[in-house]
This record gives sequence, structure tokens and C-alpha cells, in this order.
Amino acid sequence: MNTVKLALLASAALGLNAQVPIDRIVNSAKDPANWLTYSGNTLGHRHSALDQLTPLNVSGLHVKWAYQFDLDRTEVSPIVADGVMYVTAPNMAAALDLRTGRELWKWHRPIPKDFEPIGFGRVNRGPAILDGRLFVATLDCYLVALDIKSGIERWSTKVEDYHVGYSMTLAPLVVKDKVLVGVSGGEAGIRGFVDAYDAATGNRAWRFWSVPANGEPGNESWSGDSWKTGGGSTWVTGSWDPESNLVYWGIGNPGPDWNGDNRRGDNLYTCSLVALDGNTGELKWHFQFTPHDTHDWDSTHVPVLLDAEVRGVKRRLVAVANRNAFYYVLDRTTGQFVAGKQYATQTWSKGLDDNGHAVALPGTEPNEAGILVRPNLNGSTVWFSPSWSPKTNLFYVAVREIGSIYYKREADYKPGTFFAGGGESKVPNEEPKGAIRALDATTGTLRWEFPMFSAPWSGVLSTGGGLVFSGSDEGNFFALNASTGRPVWQFQTGGKIAANPISFGMDGKQYVAMAAGRVLYVFGL
Repeated sequence: MNTVKLALLASAALGLNAQVPIDRIVNSAKDPANWLTYSGNTLGHRHSALDQLTPLNVSGLHVKWAYQFDLDRTEVSPIVADGVMYVTAPNMAAALDLRTGRELWKWHRPIPKDFEPIGFGRVNRGPAILDGRLFVATLDCYLVALDIKSGIERWSTKVEDYHVGYSMTLAPLVVKDKVLVGVSGGEAGIRGFVDAYDAATGNRAWRFWSVPANGEPGNESWSGDSWKTGGGSTWVTGSWDPESNLVYWGIGNPGPDWNGDNRRGDNLYTCSLVALDGNTGELKWHFQFTPHDTHDWDSTHVPVLLDAEVRGVKRRLVAVANRNAFYYVLDRTTGQFVAGKQYATQTWSKGLDDNGHAVALPGTEPNEAGILVRPNLNGSTVWFSPSWSPKTNLFYVAVREIGSIYYKREADYKPGTFFAGGGESKVPNEEPKGAIRALDATTGTLRWEFPMFSAPWSGVLSTGGGLVFSGSDEGNFFALNASTGRPVWQFQTGGKIAANPISFGMDGKQYVAMAAGRVLYVFGL
């Protein structure tokens, strides 16, 4: 039974009565005091234009309030709208007074006793908002619409069956009058998809299958019936260009993960970026980063949409720092390769050819004895968000430097069980490292790096005041000078940071929020 707890607080009454029409979300750059969608805007920038915080005064940041979740780890990226912060956890959502962090309402949906995540943790990365409703994706694979005033459930739609491995851990994406979601479960032999639902009714508007069936374009890249258990999960929020109404979504690895013997071919559209018509879900173009992947290098990253000059010509671009250690710049209208560069250590490829295709080295496939390859399965970066600053034209990304010994095993598909065909182990005597790296957005050229003691699991936020915020496994939430990478502030949270930071304004002042461990912290001067 779903439950809602209410607290009637006059201090936030106006915020709870707010409306967030699609025009506000599309024009969010003009309203930096609010954070109205997962990446701050629909283009995937995770950049705040607020400029009150600077390298000169950020040392004065301190905790204003903190909110504790009833779980060990939160990966939430909150939504902020008109004096209220909306947060989520697995099968939970809450509205918080932006000044104090006090709960205004809390909604909960029981997690079924027989639910078991396969290949991922019990996490939720945030909500979406449109008009007077908050949208939450649940572990047991429902999309739920809540009234933002009360937390009362307005509709609930079953997306898929969790018993066979489907789940949802992502923040939904609002596109016009639709709410888009993707699914987790690639390690259970699911067949992935991106769904769009009518925001008012919960009726499904369209579905794009990330693994094409017989007779569909791309199915020829799968041998036999391997497409039926082909993976291609879609578990990270995409981006949307309102001008073209194209949706950009990253697709996960094929299944089984480490054994490609029975799925010969490139295995489209796994490990790809796809561009979909926002009205119909029709595929407009795709770019496959790692054909026939056998290292679990999902391409489930937030695509960053930007306009920039390339060789004297203004181009509409989409940039991706990929799990496979290469940075890609594509034309976002056509999918044409524009530029690419290695941005992290890798040992599996000679590099990119003129079309942006990685040239694989022989002898780097997993085998029964085990083989050392870099990067590891979590890649050079993974689900956490990068950031792009229009002020510096730098692409900021948290980078992981880890190798793995990859193994191949037999894989027999059984619904609702682990379907991986192998695994990986740590490299003996290797200490994982990491860094925040700033890349020239149009070329991928390294401009600066901030070394880290361990491989990060945290996203990056850039701001108009010239700062870059991120976090570490050791619990340090920190700020860097956006132009130089020099550290200018840090705070020890006491918990591992595995989330994305946001920034917002209130009463004329700028704030920053970041989840660490089980706590969400809000910082201000």
C-alpha cells in the first residue's frame, strides 16, 4: 500500500502551489535559481549560471541544513522549484522546505519482498517535474505521478515485469507533454528500451527497443535469436533538444556481458548513442562506440548538447566521454563523427579511425584464463554526470583509472538470474586512481586535471562564478577553479559520495547541494 506523510507548513505553502510548465523547463537557463530537470537543463549541461560563489569567496561555504535518508547510500540529484526541494530514494519521494530541509510530505511505495536487483544496487537518481506533478521511477518498474502539493499518487503505470530482471533506477526526463524512462537489468538478459508516457494520464505514447527484433533495421547485427536476451539497458537519463525535438539516449552493453560467442555481430544498438524523435520514438540516427562489446562498457552516459565553432563553422554538437576511454564529438543533427580523443588510460584499442570507430587490438577479449585490460568494467567514467560550461567551453568529467582481469565463462539464460558469461577481478597490487579532467569541448584536448586518491563515483557541476564541484570516495566534497583546476574549498561529509551536485538560489543567495552516504547536504555562505 502506498503511503503519504504530510506536514502543513506555511513557510512553503507558495512553493507547493507552484506550477512548472514545459516552457519553464525549456528556458531553465533564464531561471538559475531553480533546478527543474535532472541535468539542470534539457541539454545535459549540469551547469548553473549563478555566479555569487567564486574562487575568492567559496572558502566561506558551510552546511545550512542536512536531510537524512533511511538507507545507506543515496545517489539522488534533487529537483528545486519555487522554495521546495524534491528528493527521491528507492520507491520513495519527499518534498522539503528549501530553507530548513524539513519534510513537507513523504511518499512511499513498498518494495516487493521478492524483488532482487541483478547487477546493480538499490538506488534512485532523482525525480522529474512537470506542471503540478512529480514523476518517480521505481525499483519494481512502475512510473508514478505524484501531486506536488500533497504527494498523493495521481497515476501509476507498470513499465515492465521486475521478475525477469527489469527495474528502474534513473531520473525520468520530461519531453513536451511526455515523461521518458529507461530500464536497468542488462545483466539479467533483458531486452532494453526507452519508453514515453503521457504526463497527464500515464498511458504509454511510444517505445523504442534498443535491441531490434527480426525484420527491424539492425537485427542483422545479432546472430540467431541472441537479440531476445541482448541487454541494451537504458538506465541513465538522456537529453533533449527542444528546437529539433530530438531525444538523445545512451544504450548499455549487450548480453551476456563478457561472452560474445553466441551473439556474433556488432550487436546494435548496444553501446551506442541514439537520436529519437520526441513525438514518436522513431530512430533518426545512431553512433556505436564499442561494437560487439565484451567488457561491459555501457554507453549509458548523459549526452551533452552544445553549439560551438568547429574549423570556422558553427555546429550543433553532442559530446560524450565514453566508458571505453575515448571522448567523442558528433553532429547532433546527423550523428556524423566530428572529433574524438583518448581521455583516459586504455589498452584495448589502437585509437579512433577517421570515422570515429575504435580500432580494437587483437588478444584483448576475455578468456578462461583471464586477461588484463584497461579500463575496468566501470570504465573510465560511468553513470555520473559530466558538466559543460558555456563560459569556458570546457567539458568537465570525473575519470576512473582502473584495470581489470577479464574472464569468460559459459552463459545459459534463465529468466530473472545473472546472465553475464564471465566476470572480472582486481589487478594485484594496483591502487585505483582518479581525476577530474577538463577537456576542450570541441576537440577533447586536455586542459587541466585534478588528481584524486581513488576512482570517483561522483558527478561534476560547473557554475557561472568559475567553480567546478565534485566529490570523492573518501567523502570530500570539493570545489575547483574552473579555469585552472586549482582546489579552492573542501568539506569532509563523512560518507562516500556517489551522486551529482546541483546549485540553486534562495532569497538572493546561491546554494549548492550534494548527497554523501545517506545524507543530503545543502551549503551556503
